[in-house]
Amino acid sequence: MTIRVVIADDQPAVRDALRVTLDGEPDIKVVGEAADGAEAVHQALWRRPDVVVLDLRMPYVDGISAIRQLAGMEAPPRMLALTTFDTDEYLFGALQSGASGFLLKDSDPELLLEAVRALHRGHGLVDPQVTTRLIHRFASLSPASPRRRAKAAHCA
Repeated sequence: MTIRVVIADDQPAVRDALRVTLDGEPDIKVVGEAADGAEAVHQALWRRPDVVVLDLRMPYVDGISAIRQLAGMEAPPRMLALTTFDTDEYLFGALQSGASGFLLKDSDPELLLEAVRALHRGHGLVDPQVTTRLIHRFASLSPASPRRRAKAAHCA
């Protein structure tokens, strides 16, 4: 089975690198490319990919807005957020909008391939460079977290 992918990035050199990496695999085929979020949504509606790889900072419609639009589709594709910027705003914004994966652009190409395959199988993948921060943030939200218990005890 071939994994059909649409890639969206406003930088042609990045799109070229992504296409070369992905199309170099026997089980992955790039079926569309986009230079902005609006075009990414259009390509996804037209091409019906399994996975859409989206840069988060693009002109006109950014990646997070495009992810939100794609998540609202009937039978939406799986979405992999890709960014240069390692910030909580991008990480949580992408995941809350409907992305199933999050990678930094400086990640190893093998991690990109692993992420596309994982998303296609219905799993998620978060770049190991941000996973620890994500875990700590999630743990602090738990009602039983030591940080919340200490804060509650202090307020009582």
